Amino acid sequence: MANDVIAVNDPGGHAASQEVPQIAVASQWKLMRWKFRRHRMAMISLVVLTTFYIVAIFAGFFAPQATTSYNRKYTQAPPQTIHWFDNGKFGPYVYGYKQETDPRTLERTYTVDKDTKIPLGFFVKGDSYSIGFSGMPVDWINNLHISGSRHFFGAKNHGDPFYLVGADDLGRDVWSRVIFAAQVSLSVGLVGVFLSLGLGILLGGISGLVGGWIDNLIQRGIELLRSIPDLPLWMAMATAVPARWDPVVVYFGITVILSLLRWTDMARVVRGRFLSLREEDFILAAELDGVPARRIITKHMMPSFLSHIIASVTLSIPGMILGETALSFLGLGLQPPVVSWGVMLKDAQSIRVIANMPWMLLPGAAVSITVLMFNFLGDGLRDAADPYR
Repeated sequence: MANDVIAVNDPGGHAASQEVPQIAVASQWKLMRWKFRRHRMAMISLVVLTTFYIVAIFAGFFAPQATTSYNRKYTQAPPQTIHWFDNGKFGPYVYGYKQETDPRTLERTYTVDKDTKIPLGFFVKGDSYSIGFSGMPVDWINNLHISGSRHFFGAKNHGDPFYLVGADDLGRDVWSRVIFAAQVSLSVGLVGVFLSLGLGILLGGISGLVGGWIDNLIQRGIELLRSIPDLPLWMAMATAVPARWDPVVVYFGITVILSLLRWTDMARVVRGRFLSLREEDFILAAELDGVPARRIITKHMMPSFLSHIIASVTLSIPGMILGETALSFLGLGLQPPVVSWGVMLKDAQSIRVIANMPWMLLPGAAVSITVLMFNFLGDGLRDAADPYR
């Protein structure tokens, strides 16, 4: 980016012009964008996470089946291999199943039935779905939904068995459930991190600017929260959410709980930065010039440690996702019929399930990939926020 040049006329109005590097006159945001684009892993992570969130938003369209769709004939069915060409022509299909039951143990085994081909296609008709919001207290939000029955990819004949990564012990498609579970697991991180970020900046700012007994009170409260191990504290607060509540209300309750436990790090960083910045010359000059305190905070103090705030946000989101996954895995978070990656992993915690259906661990892989991508993205954003380094 440093090789780009622009022409600048001299102050005297002479015809001669001099060429200067474009980086010398670029804005702060343009420099940040250029540096971020040079971070390859951050760019790859941004593409992957954007894809994840698009698929999660339109889960009904991308999932081959609904979460409530099941078939008792194909419980614990193994994954099917997609064949993209049929007799030299493009025509995706999978082979059907042959079932055998052991007369003594009643164990069901599946083999490939090469005499039965199940044709697949794009934009096929299947289970009905609704994309939007439901269960919200505001009517106009509930009305923001789109209904349909077309699916991005699936069996051409609705009802034919198609299990891309296998079925669970109730005959439900695991791949479809992982896609629907992303709606909860990915959104809990976004909602929770903005709540904890706002709380951390607010209390940390008050502690650093006001000082005195207010500072002591906030800091002692932070020390008390940080002295308690995370898992027992999660368990204690999660049990305070009544199980009889609506799943949507429980979801927001879990989000608030995670937010209340994640704001302490941000509050301490903001306090420390405010304590050091309020003695700087440019802050004293702004105060002497009569600049309001709110503008000093938002226009002078906050941009000076923007890189740390951005890194904290991107690194806190996977922490929220892992927190929800852990609570749901322990049976203290979200419960069926809500589908999240933690709820799905709870179904895969027995040795029998892992031995017979290893594909049930797919939500764990989704959590790992998401956390890894957020870490790479946070690293790239942190570097981009300080383009002069």
